[in-house]
Amino acid sequence: MRIIRKRAYARAGLLGNPSDGYGGRTISVIVRNFWAEVVLYEWDTVEIVLAEDDRARFRSVQDLSRDVSLHGYYGGIRLIKATIKRFVDYCKARGISLSDQNFSVRYASNIPRQTGLAGSSAIIIALLRCLMEFYGVPIPIEAQPGLALSVERDELGIAAGCQDRVIQVYEGLMFMDFDPSLERIVEGIPSFHFERLPIENLPPLYLAYHQSLGEPTEVFHGDIRKRFQSGEEAVTTAMRHLARLALEGRDALLAGDVKQLGRMMNENFDIRRSIYQLPAWQVEMVEAARSCGVNSKFSGSGGAIVGSYANEAKFLELREKLNGIGLHTVKLQIV
Repeated sequence: MRIIRKRAYARAGLLGNPSDGYGGRTISVIVRNFWAEVVLYEWDTVEIVLAEDDRARFRSVQDLSRDVSLHGYYGGIRLIKATIKRFVDYCKARGISLSDQNFSVRYASNIPRQTGLAGSSAIIIALLRCLMEFYGVPIPIEAQPGLALSVERDELGIAAGCQDRVIQVYEGLMFMDFDPSLERIVEGIPSFHFERLPIENLPPLYLAYHQSLGEPTEVFHGDIRKRFQSGEEAVTTAMRHLARLALEGRDALLAGDVKQLGRMMNENFDIRRSIYQLPAWQVEMVEAARSCGVNSKFSGSGGAIVGSYANEAKFLELREKLNGIGLHTVKLQIV
């Protein structure tokens, strides 16, 4: 029996986010501490095996309520279904005939949920890799992020930015420019400017996430898109500023200027805070980290923070401080 096993990793946005959803620029790094894994093998029917998070049985109505509050209404099953459908649509549009062989597919993930670490897109990317290998369909790497994005945005109607799928497809450390003037079509799918940056120029990075509080990405971003589309000056100016930070951060990384990178990471959060109504617990995460003398910003939506630290003593101080407010802190693994 042929068994295919693929992983896709979590990611942390270092600069520019969330301007990637508004024609801006970002810098993002892969986080190998956490991953989603998909296993696909030949079977007599197409079978999707439910994961532990796809709960349908609860101890009580209170248990159900707590689960929905923390994880939302949907597990990964809809991501699996939508990815398979989108892959089939991609092949049909290009006249690619798929074999009659069916499969069973299962997934697992240790990416903390509702923390803005791109757990949903990791499942999609891992499954897409399995499907490409199972059916022998090579999809150009430039097209894979856009195809993965269409699973959530077009198939499921989930508001999502572009950076997650790019960094999870390419891995490493990537600069991305989503200026509409740079758009090009690859295999019928929009692609933009993606540039690999020297990962060895990064300072030591930490990642911290709340162990009991979380918030779905679509809830976090709230009405920002409507405000942006209506031309609200505060929002449009903030997005341009965030995009400029990513461009300047690219130059800082190429020059190995880690101090400048840290200052810009702090600035990234401050800009974001000026246009979002942030819950107190999310602001507390950032301010607690900064009180230890390290820089800090959201890695994604708001349930996790990322920043750099100078030495082991500073990391230990940071970890103790953040543990006191319910956060789990790790050294970010990038290679």
